[in-house]
Amino acid sequence: MPDSGNLKAVDASQRPDSQSQVRVYAMPPGEDASPEEIVQGFLEALTSDDPDFAMARKYLTKEASKGWDPDVQTTVLENGPSTGSGSVGDGGGQTGRSFPLTGRKVATVDKEHAYQLDNAAYNQSVHLSQQDGPNGKEWRIDRVPPGVVLGQSDFQRIYWSVNKYYFATRSTGASGGGQEGLVADPVYIRQRIDPVTESVKALLDGPTTWLEQVVGTRFPTGTHLKAGTKTLAPDDQGKLTVPLNAKADPIGQERCTEMAAQMLFTLQDLTSSGVQEVELQRRNGSQLCVLSKERAESVASRRTPEHPDYQYLIDDKRRLVQMPAARKDDPVPVRGKLGSGGQPLRSAAVSRDEERAAGVSLDGRSLYMGSLVSDGPLGKPEVRSKAKSEEDGLSTPSWDGRGDLWVADRDLKRPRLLWLDQGAGEPVPVKIANLDGRIEAVRVSADGVRIALLVKKDGKTSLQIGRVERTGAKGEQPVISVDGLRRAAPQMEEVTAMSWAGGSRLVVVGRESGGVQQMRYVQCDGSVPAGATLPGLTGVKEIAASEDERQPLVAHSDDGIVRLPTGAQWQTVVKEGSAPVYPG
Repeated sequence: MPDSGNLKAVDASQRPDSQSQVRVYAMPPGEDASPEEIVQGFLEALTSDDPDFAMARKYLTKEASKGWDPDVQTTVLENGPSTGSGSVGDGGGQTGRSFPLTGRKVATVDKEHAYQLDNAAYNQSVHLSQQDGPNGKEWRIDRVPPGVVLGQSDFQRIYWSVNKYYFATRSTGASGGGQEGLVADPVYIRQRIDPVTESVKALLDGPTTWLEQVVGTRFPTGTHLKAGTKTLAPDDQGKLTVPLNAKADPIGQERCTEMAAQMLFTLQDLTSSGVQEVELQRRNGSQLCVLSKERAESVASRRTPEHPDYQYLIDDKRRLVQMPAARKDDPVPVRGKLGSGGQPLRSAAVSRDEERAAGVSLDGRSLYMGSLVSDGPLGKPEVRSKAKSEEDGLSTPSWDGRGDLWVADRDLKRPRLLWLDQGAGEPVPVKIANLDGRIEAVRVSADGVRIALLVKKDGKTSLQIGRVERTGAKGEQPVISVDGLRRAAPQMEEVTAMSWAGGSRLVVVGRESGGVQQMRYVQCDGSVPAGATLPGLTGVKEIAASEDERQPLVAHSDDGIVRLPTGAQWQTVVKEGSAPVYPG
C-alpha cells in the first residue's frame, strides 16, 4: 500500500475487468449531507447489489419514492452520468437545487429486460428540496429521472445476459411440418439478485417484442407465479418446484412438459442454478408435471448439434476436406464429388446432419450440391450468378436447422439473398425490409429464426441481425422474408468475418475506429459481454464456430488454418487451406 501521494477521486463506473467479483454495498445519506453528496450517493446506490434499491430510496422524498419505478428501464451510459454543478430552483418558481445528469447512451434495457442499442445523448436532471427530518432540515431528491442510470462497466458487473427459450412458430408452408425447435431470446437480469426467480418471471412474461412475431410460448396467456411466491430455489437434489397461478390449472400433460422444457433450458444458462429437474404445480399445490434435464432434449430440441463429428475446410487442392472436431488429426477429403477435386471450390457449407454439402465454384458463379455419404454425380448448379468479377459472385452458403440453404449473390447489378427449400429446387429471392447496402456474407442460426448478415455500404461493412419470417398457405411453399434488421457490434467500424457461436451469441472479427483487428464475442441484441475479447491472431480472414460452445473456434489466418481449444492458445492445424466451417 502506498504511504504517500495525493488522494484522487474515482468515479463509480471506473472498475477493472475483474469487476464481476466485486460487490458494492450502498450507504445511507449522512447527517447534514449537502445536495451534491445526496446526488452522488443516490447515483452510487444505483450501482449496488441492493435487491429492491431500498438504500437508493433513502435519498428520495416519500412522494418521489412512491412514484419511482426502477424496473421501467435501465439506461446504460459510456462512462456513467456526469452531474455538473447544481443550480438554485428549476426556473419554474420553485425553490431547492437542480442538478443536470448528462452522458452518451450506449443502450437501454426496457421493462421486458431486452437490450436495445442507443447512442443518443442523455440529458436528464434531479431536483432536491429540504424536508423535515429527525435532525432538522435535510436535503432529499423530489424529482428523479425514470428508471436506473449507470455506466457501462457497472452494467456489465451487475447485469447478466440470460437466454429465455420459446418455440419457433410453426410454419404453414410446405417445409414447416414436424416439431419446431426452441429459440434463444436474450434478456438482462441482475445476476446477484435471485437470478433463478427473475429468470422464471422473465420467461413467464413471454418473448421480447423483437422476437415475438416468430416465436411462441406454451404457457397460457396470463400465467405467472402463484400469488405470494417470493423466491424459487432448487432443493438438495436439484429439483425446482414452481407454483403457478390458476391460468395453468387446466393444462394437459403434453403441453405441460413443453412448458417445463422451456423453463429447464432457460435455467441451464444460469450455470450456478444447479437445476436438474422442474416440477410445475397448480395453484392448489397439486402436480402438473415433472421434467428432468435428461428428458428435456427429447421434448424440445434447441436445433444445435451436441457434438458435430467434423470441422471442414477447403484444402490447397480446392477440395472439401474434414477433420475430427474432438482431436487434432490431418484433414482428409470428404466422400463424394466435392472431395474429389473435380470441381474446384472456394467455399462450402455442410448440412447440420453432415450428409450433404453445398460448394461454391472457384470463380464464385456456381453453387453445387453434393452428397457426403455416397459418390453420386454433382449435376447442374443449383444457383448461378451473373457477376462479372470473381470477387463478387456467391457468398459462402449457410444451412439452417430446418434443412434449408441460404446464399447471397453479390452481383453488383442484381444483389440478392436466395433461399433454397431443403437445399434444392428453384432458388427463391428473399425480401429484406430496410436493407441499406449489399450483403457480403450470410449465416443463419440453427433455429432458422434469425439471420446474421455482413452488409457493405460506402466501403464499410457492418454486422446486422434480422428475423426470418415464414408465411403462406398450408401445403404451399412458404413466403420467406427478413424483417427487423438491427445492428450488432456497433463499436466496430469494420466487421470482416462472423459466425454463430451459441444460441444467441456470435464471434466477430473486425476493428474499431483507428484500432487494429480483433476478435470478440457479441450477443445478437448488440450487447458485448464482459471479457468478450479473444486471444490475438494475425490477419484473420474467416472464422468458424459451433453452436456447441464446447467446440474450439477455427480460423483462416496468416498462419494457415488454426484452432483455439478451450483454455489454450491458437494452434496451427494446416499451413495451406481456407474457408473453415462447422456444420451449418
